[in-house]
Amino acid sequence: MGAIRARRAVSCRRGPLRAPSLGGMLGLPSHVRACLFDLDGVLTQTAKVHAAAWKEMFDGYLHERATREGTAFVPFDAVDDYDEYVDGRPREDGVRTFLASRGVHLPEGSPDDPPEAETVNGLGNRKNNLVLRRIREDGVEPYEGSVRFVHAVREAGLRCAVVSSSANCRDVLVAAGIEDLFDERIDGVVARERHLRGKPAPDTFLEAARGLGLPPDEAAVFEDALAGVEAGRAGRFGVVVGVDRVGQAEQLREHGADVVVRDLAELLESR
Repeated sequence: MGAIRARRAVSCRRGPLRAPSLGGMLGLPSHVRACLFDLDGVLTQTAKVHAAAWKEMFDGYLHERATREGTAFVPFDAVDDYDEYVDGRPREDGVRTFLASRGVHLPEGSPDDPPEAETVNGLGNRKNNLVLRRIREDGVEPYEGSVRFVHAVREAGLRCAVVSSSANCRDVLVAAGIEDLFDERIDGVVARERHLRGKPAPDTFLEAARGLGLPPDEAAVFEDALAGVEAGRAGRFGVVVGVDRVGQAEQLREHGADVVVRDLAELLESR
């Protein structure tokens, strides 16, 4: 399968699982009838926008805090800290998890907290404002290989959903010109309304499969975030495809990816 490397075995808390046999339609197991795509980093080139916004927000806050308390300023690492604590998680979970790694625990606040509030929601809103500004200024580009793959999936009669922790998911899809390619959208707004746990819990992916009328083992999950592939594995989906945009192929496998590709177009080339 060229650059596609299937895992021989996958371990999880429920016991060992064997990686699915690949090579059917679209480089996926033949029983797969739907594809569930993460947004940032899988469909659109916005993961780097989010990473930059997280760094700008956290560095500003950490610098303010260090100055106030007379301690050393240790900046947010836009690679290691982003991958470990933030990527793929709901915004508030990202704030909470990263700050906890630094021994910082803030009050939750409320969703309408102003961005200057020193609360979990306040910092989350500060980060969101930065992302929206960057999207307005720079626009959104989809990954060409991903768009090709989604078109091929639809032409083959499979259903498609986008599953994202982002509350800005619809705006990003519209800006990228790909909103009409998906039958179902489960994003941060829907997750909050339906009280769904965020990734690495499988709830949002399971909700997308339910919306498409299919059991999890008949759906494929496509994720670039470590938390996302954990969610796909926890939900026992038919196959979990890790998309390696930043050189973390082994980590994606360790967290639950059955297959790792650098671009979804590789799956088309594997047929």
